[in-house]
Amino acid sequence: MNRPGRDDAPDRLYTLTQGRSRTGPDSPFDLVTLVVAESEPVAGMQSEHAAILRMTEFPASVVEIAAELGLPVGITRVLLCDLLAAGRVSARHPHRPAVTDPDILEQVIVALRNL
Repeated sequence: MNRPGRDDAPDRLYTLTQGRSRTGPDSPFDLVTLVVAESEPVAGMQSEHAAILRMTEFPASVVEIAAELGLPVGITRVLLCDLLAAGRVSARHPHRPAVTDPDILEQVIVALRNL
């Protein structure tokens, strides 16, 4: 079975990221980070970078982008860091509710215990 991005020649992935395989520890991109394009693709841009910018006209998560490109998440994160450094995308983390109703949590705990 062929797995896009994983079974590609390693030199292709190496070329896409210019030899980098990881992002720095301060990378803002995790699997659910929403990415939004801040500019349009320009002539001469790497095709994967251009594809990401077209894809993120509306917010898209890192994992969605990786799946659409058919690339491993780690490689996609490197490409996103390039675009972030160039000011072409912004990263947003999903909003979480500030307060969770304790009654709902208690009901969930009771239901789990009853399983």
